Amino acid sequence: MAAELNSGHRSLKYAANFAKETSGASCSENSLVFICDLRPGKAESAGEIQETVAVVVRLPAQCSVHQLRLCIYMQAQEMKCHPDPPSLLDPEKFILLYAKGADWYEIFDDCQVLRTLDIPWSSNSHERQVAHIVVSPQPACTEERRSYHRTLVSLIGHDLDKVEANRLGELSFTRRKLASPRQEELRRRDARVYATEPWTTSAPIAKDQEELLSRKLSVTMYHNDKRFSVKVDFNTTPEGLIKVFHKAMLDQALECDSGDLVLRVCGRDEFLSGDFPLSDYLWVRDCLKSMQELHLSVVLTSQLDDDNVRTMEWPLVDSYTGLSSSHEELALDGKDVNDILMISLWDCNRKFRVKLLGFDIPQPPSKPAQFIHVEASILYGSKMVSSVCSTPKPFADEVLWNEWLEFDVLLRDLPRGAKLGLTINDISHECAAAKESKSPSCSVKAPDYQRGKGKLLYFANLLLIDHRSVLSQGQHTLHMWAYPGQEEEAFTYKADKLSTATNPDVADCMAISFLLDRYSFPVVLPHSTSSAGSCFSSGQSGLVSLSDGTPTVSDPITRSSSSTVSADMASMKRFREESIRYASNLPQFLRSVNWLRPSSVQEVHWLLSHWKPQELDVSVALELLSVDFADEIVRKLAVRRLESLSNDEVLKYLLQLVQTLKVEPYHDSFLARFLIQRALRSKRIGHFFFWYLRSEVAGCPFFHQRMAVVLEAYLLGCGQAMLSSFARQMQAVEALHEVASIVKRLYPDKTDLPSTAAQNLQEALRTCNLPTDFQVPFNPRIRAGRILLDRCKVMASKKKPMWLEFSCMDSPGPCHPPVGIIFKEGDDLRQDMLVIQTLVVMDSIWQEKSLHLNLMPYGCISTGHNIGMIEIVRDAVTIAAVQRDQGGTYGAFKNDALYNWLKEKCPIQEISYQAMERFVNSCAGYCVATYVLGIGDRHNDNIMISEQGNLFHIDFGHILGNTKRFLGVNRERAPFVLTPDFLYVMGRIKGRPSLYFQRFRDTCTQAYLSLRDHSRLLVTLFSLMLLTGIPELSAAEDLHYLREALQEDKGEGEARDHFLQKIAECEDLGWTIQAMWWLHMMMGIK
Repeated sequence: MAAELNSGHRSLKYAANFAKETSGASCSENSLVFICDLRPGKAESAGEIQETVAVVVRLPAQCSVHQLRLCIYMQAQEMKCHPDPPSLLDPEKFILLYAKGADWYEIFDDCQVLRTLDIPWSSNSHERQVAHIVVSPQPACTEERRSYHRTLVSLIGHDLDKVEANRLGELSFTRRKLASPRQEELRRRDARVYATEPWTTSAPIAKDQEELLSRKLSVTMYHNDKRFSVKVDFNTTPEGLIKVFHKAMLDQALECDSGDLVLRVCGRDEFLSGDFPLSDYLWVRDCLKSMQELHLSVVLTSQLDDDNVRTMEWPLVDSYTGLSSSHEELALDGKDVNDILMISLWDCNRKFRVKLLGFDIPQPPSKPAQFIHVEASILYGSKMVSSVCSTPKPFADEVLWNEWLEFDVLLRDLPRGAKLGLTINDISHECAAAKESKSPSCSVKAPDYQRGKGKLLYFANLLLIDHRSVLSQGQHTLHMWAYPGQEEEAFTYKADKLSTATNPDVADCMAISFLLDRYSFPVVLPHSTSSAGSCFSSGQSGLVSLSDGTPTVSDPITRSSSSTVSADMASMKRFREESIRYASNLPQFLRSVNWLRPSSVQEVHWLLSHWKPQELDVSVALELLSVDFADEIVRKLAVRRLESLSNDEVLKYLLQLVQTLKVEPYHDSFLARFLIQRALRSKRIGHFFFWYLRSEVAGCPFFHQRMAVVLEAYLLGCGQAMLSSFARQMQAVEALHEVASIVKRLYPDKTDLPSTAAQNLQEALRTCNLPTDFQVPFNPRIRAGRILLDRCKVMASKKKPMWLEFSCMDSPGPCHPPVGIIFKEGDDLRQDMLVIQTLVVMDSIWQEKSLHLNLMPYGCISTGHNIGMIEIVRDAVTIAAVQRDQGGTYGAFKNDALYNWLKEKCPIQEISYQAMERFVNSCAGYCVATYVLGIGDRHNDNIMISEQGNLFHIDFGHILGNTKRFLGVNRERAPFVLTPDFLYVMGRIKGRPSLYFQRFRDTCTQAYLSLRDHSRLLVTLFSLMLLTGIPELSAAEDLHYLREALQEDKGEGEARDHFLQKIAECEDLGWTIQAMWWLHMMMGIK
């Protein structure tokens, strides 16, 4: 900072001399004039009109904003026109504003060069560039703002104001910059579309329902205590239905409310709006399945909840704010020292190095390591580019090194997003003795970080190039995270280990201190060069060609340095011309790029700038957002492809996209902006966006600040109706969480519950602070009302989940069934969410092929750290309950138990036929899905069947081939569940041929082959979830099962035979499943 201030005073002196020399008409073209309006008093908001005093400042274009402040301060002091001139130097007290269009923008970064300001310029009579700015006090903090801030803090679960220390720090900077995409989206948001967004589908309608489309749909509409019943075609639009309503009102000489009308589904938070035929609305299709009439309320849009957005508290910050310029502008050649404000990183030809000072820990572990060393690494994306280790030392509460660790990487080659990773590792006494004789800077193999198998004790990371593109300098102290042991919860190397957040427990945690080289000026990474590779030595492009003519690059970055390879420019040009042919191979190509060769990076950026995003498949775009790709231009291309997705498609991938925020190098990213804008455009997306982020804020200390700042940016624009809805949902979650804690204290053991358990639960619910109504977090189409205490109970399971039922929201029309919710504390539901979301993706793949396999992806959502809600599926029981009903515990061996139960529930022949069809299709769908996903623990309490014959699976605690064992024996030997009682329903008795069974086989193979066509998408979706820390999905090796199950390396014929062989295996091993199911019922194994 001292060097920066000295530089500022030198430039101020230079600016004063420059002003005198150029006071005539022949002013230099580099002179800028600022007309500054000084506002002395406290403002209620940015841009508020106050009495002002004008000050004119003329400065060279290469001066900084801080020097502009100095000039304003000197003139204000000289003119005596301001009560406190020194306060003008403090950006925390006075801000610099300019108007652009209808918005006020703040000049936020005092280090920014004046010529880079994105400010409206005009020319005066001397042809000088003139700009008008306002010097205004920071807006006053009113009680209304404090109240609004408290509301946001309660919803976010984190107070960003309390942790925001540095004005130019990344957190503060990001909060300000994310206001721009929010404002942009709010300007173009259609209020009616936003308030009444419908739930629609473009999937083909099921074959068994196609004939119903030729009939008329019965619709009953309600308005002002009036009721009208009509019959309309399925291709009628909501607008056409409103016209029918108007005609019915006129026919009965009734007065209708004037204004914009919309159709709302009775008993639900769901609208029929837009220009879609009725057959495309999800609720209409639900009514078709259940043979119900359609009941709609006709309401005025003016009567809907208020979606107004509170006036912006902060002025905007333009997208050019920051210090990055082109290399030519920053180059030192030919510059006087007084002209230098920043240095280009590409002019720094020395090797990067770190001086390790030492560490101290106030509270040493109970079993400390005998010897330790510090490993310093340069990390980029998922790759460890280079690594050096310190000399070993005996562990103590304070250890000093004072040694330089030099890397084989030049400063100029550091890419944006590169991190310095520091780890403290436990090494054996023998290893320590062996390394005593080695050089401190020697590169040694690092420990295995996957799943905590290595001897890593503590870690912390530092961004080498910050969010303003400035190289980190000087002394740093990082508070490190303790690496969990084997007995502790799983840890994810690819996400948490790459976090640049530091441990907030500064009083007790390990703190490591080190020194980076200092420079007299800020060192800035240029955003470009006018001629690619012009500032680098020749022969360093790193681009080579494969034998087939497809260009790639030199060997991927590894711990050892890559060899220099000359460019094959002819291949590169051919690749540019025919790039669309290689779209599916783009990730492979980019993985082989040497991102530490700026000349190679410039070439790749040129290529990507000419690539049309629509040429990429969605699966490729999602893959480019993985941890392997840290380059922001690559990630920008992927996001541009996602921009063309519909709201339904965004919802399909939203779970992964939120997790992918963790691998973005910086808080502000193209992906974060995309997600914020899409959430602000759609309440459907916004609802789940809130809960996915809120869950991470509560349960992920490594990224809770990033998730909190993105969530804040969304909440500031979602509107009052959404804020109120989220507040009621949070109130419900907190109240139920408190009750769940009481229940677990009352019944801590796994044993059977006493008969008074339900009564005690109901008493706790009676006194808890539940809202009068709330949208259900796992399904915003449903609004729960008052709790139905007599229907609530504690479930006999280890975690003591609560079975809760609520009345449906008040509305005209027939009574609706209660809203059923299972509230669970103690389990991480994110794995269940992943499986259910994958089932939704699989179902959409099958529906595109006109395969309707009746999957039931029930609602499930994590609402915090190890808490969440699960939907209760109505009119369905477990297979275990069916078997007990048909034969007691020995019902597991009764092959006709399920068949007889279905016959009892569907006595009419037509309904029985439909139930059999539904059973065959759903059984096929879940057999394929559970096999591909490797879902384990498939006992008869984890499989259910509805009274309409729909089979479905629940509780996905074991995936990707991870199975449960009992007394050392694998409980699951069959590839998937296809028991004799399932085969009996299909008519497959003792191997006898059956038309239903043959249809089952054909449906299975068709569904399996359809998934293989989308294997890249499925693998990518799971790979992106490596970032969550799910125990059974925490390393790339976990995806091996999925690739093997999909038979990626086999042809279609081989894959078909492979799955038919699995069906045959299940037939042969069905008795083993029956035996385990019997044992499960006898002993209550969970």
